[in-house]
Amino acid sequence: MNWVCKNWQAKDEGIWEVRGGKKEFLYSRLMCWVALDRAIRIADSHSYPIPNEWREERDKLFNSIHADFWNEKLQTFVQYKGADTVDAATLLMPLIRFISPKDPRWLSTLNRIESELVSDSLVYRYRNNDKLDGLSGAEGTFSMCTFWYVECICKAGHLTKSRLYFEKMLGYANHLGLYSEMLGLQGEHLGNFPQAFTHLGLISAALALNWQFSDERNKDIVED
Repeated sequence: MNWVCKNWQAKDEGIWEVRGGKKEFLYSRLMCWVALDRAIRIADSHSYPIPNEWREERDKLFNSIHADFWNEKLQTFVQYKGADTVDAATLLMPLIRFISPKDPRWLSTLNRIESELVSDSLVYRYRNNDKLDGLSGAEGTFSMCTFWYVECICKAGHLTKSRLYFEKMLGYANHLGLYSEMLGLQGEHLGNFPQAFTHLGLISAALALNWQFSDERNKDIVED
C-alpha cells in the first residue's frame, strides 16, 4: 500500500496493454483506489493501525477520478486522462463499488458505452485506432466485457434487458459451455481459449441477476 500511495499517478499501458505509449488510464487509477480502499477496510475490521497516508491517498484518487477523467462535454468518464473515447473497462466502476450503478454520471457513461462499444448485445473493449494501440485492423467483441455490461444494466434496474442479453450470450458458448477471449463477427471464438476471466464475468453476472430476480421488490416483473 505504501508503494501504491507513491506510484498511483504513474502512466502505464492499462488493462489492454496498448502499444500507443503510456498514458494515465482510468482503469489503472480505479484499481489503485480498490487496493487502498480494501486494505483500509480490512485494517478497520480488525482494528489494525494504518498510516493516515493510506486514507489521504485513497481520497485523492477518488477526487482525481471524478475531476480528471470526467468529460463534461461528452458527459462520460473517459478511457484515459484527456481522452474523448470510452473504454469497456469503465464498466467495472459500479461493479467494484466505486460509484452507484444508478448515479447520474454513471448512467450517462453507460449510455455512451452502449452507443459506441455495444453491437447488438456484444461489447468491444474499445474502438481500435492507430493513435492508441499502434495497430490497424479490426478485432472481435470481448466476452468478459459483455458479461460486465450485463451486470451493469442489471444493477441499473433494466432486468428484462439484462436477462435477455445474458441468455443471448449463453448461446455463444461452445458445446462444453466454454468461452474464448473474443467473439468474431460470425460468432466464432477468437483469442485465448478457454479464458478464465470470461467465465468469472459470467458467474458474477449470473449471481447479480439471481439476486435481483429473487428480490421481493422485483416480483411483479413479467416473466417471458
